[in-house]
Amino acid sequence: MKDLRTLMPHSKAESKMDKKDQLFVVNEICEMKNCNKCIFFEAKKRKDLYMWIANAPRGPSVKFLVENVHTMLELKMTGNCLKGSRPLLSFDKTFDSEPHWTLMKELFTQIFSTPNYHPKSQPFYDNVYTFSIHDNRIWFRNYQILEEDGSLAEIGPRFVLNPIRMFSGSFGGPTLYQNPTFVSPNEYRRSLKQKVAMKYIDKLHSKQARKDRYLPDSYKMDPTDEVFVTIRPEDAKGADKNTFYRVT
Repeated sequence: MKDLRTLMPHSKAESKMDKKDQLFVVNEICEMKNCNKCIFFEAKKRKDLYMWIANAPRGPSVKFLVENVHTMLELKMTGNCLKGSRPLLSFDKTFDSEPHWTLMKELFTQIFSTPNYHPKSQPFYDNVYTFSIHDNRIWFRNYQILEEDGSLAEIGPRFVLNPIRMFSGSFGGPTLYQNPTFVSPNEYRRSLKQKVAMKYIDKLHSKQARKDRYLPDSYKMDPTDEVFVTIRPEDAKGADKNTFYRVT
């Protein structure tokens, strides 16, 4: 969140919300801050991070699952650009293939592009924000423009946005698009636990099947065979009373 605030000089920060409040309260906060675009982070179970991008207060809005988050300090990138400089936005050509991607492209353009003549922005371009679509996800990268020939160096942060649902309103309303391939983190963790449990159950079944295959007696013995057991005299001299010999 702090990295995104650094990338966007036109951003305005707001304190944390109470968990009891509904998401529609964000529209009132945007109105008080005189903002018409919003990025809202929602963390659950201290494991899963969700990000909302919305056009307040009328919409539309999109909910994403944020994956593979790496901050500027974590990656130790070599690039470095001036704070507050205006970025170039680069979008994959896949954004123009379907309507929901086109709408997301317009939202990203309005949110991440610095307004012209903003007092906190610098009047030149030295970095590029790239939005690429791969595996039905949006991959965000930030690069610094090193030379006029187009050489780049990654600055960070980097993250992947997995779209969940798109609404016609701001933080609600009729659903415009729903990702059919999305799997919630809870379902994913549940499937991993089921795989581990099935391995243990298969191991128990294999042990029981082995016991069933190998019986204690390799073949059935006839109890009448003991009638013909005799002891030779030389063996009987050195044998104890409780020692028995079987002659076959």
